[in-house]
Formats: sequence, structure tokens, C-alpha cells
Amino acid sequence: MRQIPLGLALIALPSAAAAAPIEGRWQNPKDSVIVNVAPCGAGTWCGKVSWASPKAKRKTNSSLVGSSLLTGLKADRKGGYRGRVYLPKRRMHAIATVRPIGADSLLIKGCVLAGVLCRAERWTRVR
Repeated sequence: MRQIPLGLALIALPSAAAAAPIEGRWQNPKDSVIVNVAPCGAGTWCGKVSWASPKAKRKTNSSLVGSSLLTGLKADRKGGYRGRVYLPKRRMHAIATVRPIGADSLLIKGCVLAGVLCRAERWTRVR
């Protein structure tokens, strides 16, 4: 019987902590924006607004459509992604963590001030 070195066997198996795919169209809980998440570099994901409600456009004093809300998302070792999120109402960037919850939900968390102030939202997949 041939033995496979343990290191090679572990490389061949998919990681239990591998991040679930986040590519697709996602809507925030207020149904005010739809964000299209797609690859934007080697192992990196970004999310651009593909639709915004008139109310969301008024609140941010911009069209929002075409703006990047999620940038530089890379898989972490916890089954999710880390990168940056743009907060249009506050006109600032925050550290983002994105955690897939099943196939049709994402938990998006943005933190500022070295992680002291955080806010999370559950986004749903748009079919």
C-alpha cells in the first residue's frame, strides 16, 4: 500500500474554513441599494452599486449607481472576507468583514475607530 505524505493529503482536501462564494447581486435590508459583487483582482472581490432608490440617492446627495461600496475583499481564515466598505451617508470608509450565511445571505459589518464603533447589516441575494 502506498502512503501519501500527510502534508500533501491536507493540501488536496478543501479547507473547512474556505470562504463561501459571494459573487452576485445583493440587496441591503432597507431595500435601498443593490450591490453587484464580482472579482476585481487576483483573489479579491469588490461590490459596486447597480441600483439605488430615489430616497437613497437624496440622502447621499449622489446617484450612488456605479460607486464602489465594497473594495479589496479577500478570504480570511474564518470562512469570510475582509476588506473595506464605503459608508455613503457618512462619506467615510470602514474596515469590512463579510460573512456568508447560507447561499442567500451575507452579514456585512463595518467598523471605524480601530473597531470601537461597528454596525452590521444582513444583505439578501437578488435573483
